[in-house]
Amino acid sequence: MKKTIISILAALVLAPLALIAKDPARVTIMSYNIRIGSVNDGTNSWEYRYPASAMMVDDQKPDVVGYQEALDYQIQYMKDYVPGYKVVGAGKDRGATKCEHMTMQYNTKTLSVGKWGTFWLSETPTKASKGWDAAYERSATWAIFKHKASGKKFIVVNTHLDNEGSEARREGLSLILSKLAEINKEGLPVVLIGDFNMSSDDPAMAPVKAVMKDARKTAVTTDDMHSFNGWGKAKDTIDFIWYSGFDSCIEFQTVTKPYMDRKFISDHYPVKATLIL
Repeated sequence: MKKTIISILAALVLAPLALIAKDPARVTIMSYNIRIGSVNDGTNSWEYRYPASAMMVDDQKPDVVGYQEALDYQIQYMKDYVPGYKVVGAGKDRGATKCEHMTMQYNTKTLSVGKWGTFWLSETPTKASKGWDAAYERSATWAIFKHKASGKKFIVVNTHLDNEGSEARREGLSLILSKLAEINKEGLPVVLIGDFNMSSDDPAMAPVKAVMKDARKTAVTTDDMHSFNGWGKAKDTIDFIWYSGFDSCIEFQTVTKPYMDRKFISDHYPVKATLIL
């Protein structure tokens, strides 16, 4: 009888631990076109809204946030004022102050980073260059992250496709998928995020749609809010979180919450997805 009671008590103690061990690993990924800081947007210029961007990331606390259009000083500000995060990435010309970064910022409490790199969306991806019919140099930064609690690894790629060149968007996306095949020798789960400068219905999206899922469309909880607001003058959905190899996407959110009483913290809303490893 005594042994039976002890066994029951042990089972009661161990049951919650078993449930905790089986709790799925969740990772939250964000894509945020922060709006390049060198342009004059009047009262929407970086000099007026920079604290709101840091407040947003600190409040939302994604495991990874990928920035588009960020310049050196914008990334430095986010490094200084978002506690508990580190960055990976380089400017499009490997760090010159006038060039846009494909930098990613990650939560050091939940993740560690392994290999990472940057390549350019052009016929010469190993050096800073403009490809095909692109109006600007475009690049992509990738990193292999490890989820500390579960030990599981995954890859995130952050990019910004060209706003003018349709061939550059098509070829750039094809190059990203090709590079991913080279990088992902272990068959890890993959997330591809960024400003794609086209809708999901664009024919150029076909290759990624064939191998990855759109978090906006497949999440258990989601929204149909546009991601590009143009400071209130546009309603386009061009920012995406694509994924493959994850068990599921439980939530997708377009972050429209105001910070510092600002209606817009950028001309793009951040988009965020919670994925199950």
